[in-house]
Amino acid sequence: MKTTSDYLEEVIEEIGGFGKFQVLLHGSILLSKVSITWSLLIMAFAGAAPDWWCVYPNTTYTPASGAINYNTTVLPSSSPNVTVPEMTKSFQTCTPPSNESSVCQSFVFDDSMRTIINEWGLICDDKWVTATVSSVQMAGLLISGLLGGQLADVIGRKPTFYVSILILSVFNIVAGFSTSWIMFAVTRFIIGLGCGAYLTVFYTFSVEFTPTKFRPIQIAVPDWSIWAALLGFFSYILKDWKSLHILTGGLTGLSLFTWWIVPESFRWLVSHDKLAEADKVIKKIARMNNHPKPDLNKLRAVVDSDPSFQGSRQYTFLELIRDRSLLKTTALAGVGWFSCGYAYYAISYSVDQLSGDLYLNMFLLSVIDIPALMSIWYLSNRLGRRWTCLGYFMIGSAACLGVAVSQMIDVDSGLQKTLINGFALAAKFGVSASWAAIMAFTTEVYPTVVRNIGYGTQNSISRIGALIAPQLVLVNKVTPGVMYIICFVVTLTSAITCLLLKETKDKTISDNLEVRVAANRK
Repeated sequence: MKTTSDYLEEVIEEIGGFGKFQVLLHGSILLSKVSITWSLLIMAFAGAAPDWWCVYPNTTYTPASGAINYNTTVLPSSSPNVTVPEMTKSFQTCTPPSNESSVCQSFVFDDSMRTIINEWGLICDDKWVTATVSSVQMAGLLISGLLGGQLADVIGRKPTFYVSILILSVFNIVAGFSTSWIMFAVTRFIIGLGCGAYLTVFYTFSVEFTPTKFRPIQIAVPDWSIWAALLGFFSYILKDWKSLHILTGGLTGLSLFTWWIVPESFRWLVSHDKLAEADKVIKKIARMNNHPKPDLNKLRAVVDSDPSFQGSRQYTFLELIRDRSLLKTTALAGVGWFSCGYAYYAISYSVDQLSGDLYLNMFLLSVIDIPALMSIWYLSNRLGRRWTCLGYFMIGSAACLGVAVSQMIDVDSGLQKTLINGFALAAKFGVSASWAAIMAFTTEVYPTVVRNIGYGTQNSISRIGALIAPQLVLVNKVTPGVMYIICFVVTLTSAITCLLLKETKDKTISDNLEVRVAANRK
């Protein structure tokens, strides 16, 4: 006897498989990715520290217009009262030189870029603020990961998806008009809430319309990497944190117009016993894919005869704890999600600690994701989900160890910088691919009725790692290597836990919780 899940898999194939509708759906989600990508990564630029100097009472300094290489011993002609020794000793130093008895009278910043650091003077005693703002944002993601998953499973995928986009559009614009770092932190927290809800629902939303073979395609298409690379480009063009936030909000708002294109998930509708509405959605998909509408008269019979179907039941986070199998799955996958959240944002937010041009490094750390993500579709279908996760976690782990060792050894400065940058790019490659692989894996191990709850829980677990990451980035500036040693340990542990998860390659995704009580008693 067919289960509801098996029947719905056949329906997807009958209405065109991966057809015009699916292309349009994935395209709409690709467009919306600017909201989440820029919202999460914008602090890589907004929190970057421009060159700065401490000015003492007997020293006057007027910065020249335009970008100037202040690291050289040649001072701008507009600074006649500043001598070379004074300038050298005051560069990015919070304490006065030995020949000065007073404290800094003021700070002077290189005005070639505008970030929140020179907006509100977040250096020396206030250097903790930038990392705290990033952590506050991740706290918002942690909270909404749980709430968003519950919301998407109760009211539906579509409303949750578009409410998150609306939040990101409005509050990115508000953030661009912040008048203090406290106001900015509050807006970043609300943006974090929107990000968490978006990340919880976007992938499960699309995968429920997609045939088994094509499920990893949403991850394999490097839309995140493309948008991240474009963030580096626009950071270079605008060089202003306020303009970047307003642009992010404006571009995000465009995705709201896809509301009239994207329907509710028919899998969600069926799992909640809304068969009439599911029938309308299936008709729409069949029409867009130029396929005849399938005979759904059997749907009611299949649902009624499926012992695992519980359409009127409301599911909560507690389902992941009550069911021993789901609890094991959540714990094992959670290790991987935690390590990905920590490692990804630790590497991304420490971009200003790499040698070379900030904007070029932002671009390189973004485009390195493209080959990683494009390989996921092939490898997941060829090797399986488990071995793909394992392989990429091992690559990320080895590269993180390489960065840590390179930062701690005493070698030629030029060689050390090359090693650090090279291993950092390799680490980003491995971690990005690992996260994409385990993201695809996770959506398949949870039944539809708790898929968003489970996926949202994993997103929240990843935000615990992401919340810690900015603080370790700050520590790494004082004690080089610490951040990457932790990265090495957590990614290596994740590689091991991946092997303990059940393989889902070529498996039908479940729509309802299986009845395990009798089985557990045997």
